[in-house]
Amino acid sequence: MATVNTLLTGAAFGAALTASGVYQPSVIVSQLKFENWHMIQTFLTAAATSASLVAAVQRTGIANLQPRSYSSIGLFARYDGNIVGGLLLGAGMMLAGACPGTVLAQVGVGVRSGYYALGGAALGGIAFIRYIQPHMTSCAKQSPAPKHEIKTVHEGLGVPRSVVFLAFEAVCASVIAATAVYTTVGPEAKISPILGGLLITSAQLISVLLRGSLIGTSASFEEIGHWFWDLFKGDLLPKKYTNLLFVAAMSAGAYLISKVFPALGEVSELAVSPFSATVGGFLMIIGARMAGGCTSGHGLSGISLLSISSFLSIGACFVGGGLTGLLLG
Repeated sequence: MATVNTLLTGAAFGAALTASGVYQPSVIVSQLKFENWHMIQTFLTAAATSASLVAAVQRTGIANLQPRSYSSIGLFARYDGNIVGGLLLGAGMMLAGACPGTVLAQVGVGVRSGYYALGGAALGGIAFIRYIQPHMTSCAKQSPAPKHEIKTVHEGLGVPRSVVFLAFEAVCASVIAATAVYTTVGPEAKISPILGGLLITSAQLISVLLRGSLIGTSASFEEIGHWFWDLFKGDLLPKKYTNLLFVAAMSAGAYLISKVFPALGEVSELAVSPFSATVGGFLMIIGARMAGGCTSGHGLSGISLLSISSFLSIGACFVGGGLTGLLLG
């Protein structure tokens, strides 16, 4: 039954990303250049409503949802992995026109650059497991987290959770309203970005009800990395594959909804070269795993839990993507 629940949740998330339009390379690149606010409207709607969902879940006790921990690479702080990883994630997204979640929707719909980005992402997972994860594990052993580490914004500020929650909701609503009034979205938006965000949160709800957890995608590339290196030990089948099933179902869900509603699969032209997509895919997975999550795990799920590490990671992601966009012109 757990496998069925994983497949259903993955398919729902893939379909939601496709319906929202944020899987398209042009939407991701133009948002990181701050030219088209389609993605941020969808993202903030999903984040705000996911935060409300989490609040309801925690109050009712339906699932035990824990805030995200910090990620360290032993450079300058407990959260240096969140910052450096976030920067790399954003740079990779800018180059690939994809993120670790939307690349699966791209493959399902048939976006050409998505295949190269997925290949680069798989290589990133392989490299991370071999060369970076052992170092991070060593750092965690040398500097273990405090027993009662502060992980959430309200704990850090010493105020009730409700105060930070309401402030977050107000900021999201203000940005959504301002961008809706003063900016326009491109032809990629077949439905309202706000409706797209609500569909993504619906997938979050399905995940909580069926799996007892929130959504995240980049861990699947760790499973690819483990599988690759285990092949040299004679293990032909992956030891862990739950996340692989999830992302495979995401591509299937994207494919199915694009066939039922063909307009959702119409991709606006944006030339992402195979080289750029591959390098970007590689960087975004290195960054996501270094940060301990991606735009799904940190951006949608971690932020809804008011995790400090998630705000740091996603903030760095937008900085990394924006700076890369400036460098590319």
